[in-house]
Amino acid sequence: MFDFLDMDALLGAFWVTVKLTVYSAIGSLIWGTLLAGMRVSPVPLMRAVGTAYVNVVRNIPLTVVILFASLGLYSTLGVTLGGDAIDGINFRLAVLGLIAYTAAFVCEALRSGINTVPVGQAEAARALGLSFTQVLTLIVLPQAFRSVVNPLANVLIALTKNTTVASVIGVAEASLLMKEWIETYAALIPIVAVFAFGFICLTLPTGLVLGWVSRKVAVKR
Repeated sequence: MFDFLDMDALLGAFWVTVKLTVYSAIGSLIWGTLLAGMRVSPVPLMRAVGTAYVNVVRNIPLTVVILFASLGLYSTLGVTLGGDAIDGINFRLAVLGLIAYTAAFVCEALRSGINTVPVGQAEAARALGLSFTQVLTLIVLPQAFRSVVNPLANVLIALTKNTTVASVIGVAEASLLMKEWIETYAALIPIVAVFAFGFICLTLPTGLVLGWVSRKVAVKR
């Protein structure tokens, strides 16, 4: 039943999935935090840009974003992000597309956390002479992050599953290997079961660990 199983290829494919997830998660957390700051900024232009980005990107299918990163940036504009081989270029473009897409959801999760911080704290900080950036980074964001660990965990789990879309531009992650095995071997159900179990092994511990972290760091109000 499991004659198709090649552990080296399987672990290699899931390792690519893990790298896609980690790099994209770090990038989207940074970019999403900046977007959240823009959305609550006192500068109307920054608010408008942040709002427009989030509303546009959230309503574009991820497949379109990834394809644009490959066909638009690489094929049309020649953007390689420092890569040499096509596999490396596609991997970096997939990370860029995942960051651009996921950051919109990170931004909204963080903005909901910012809204839970009492307005009086920000006003008191401004009365002490702190700038908007200082208020945001020293007062508001630390509390906001503590209140949105669970929503960010959901975004991370969704990101892990969304890495499968990278296969449309040839990134050799888990779903591409699954497709190749399905086309090669007459064992659809066992193959799907193996890959489903692999993704459960990635996402379930993430949810449990971050759920525990959320309970530990929750802001008591």
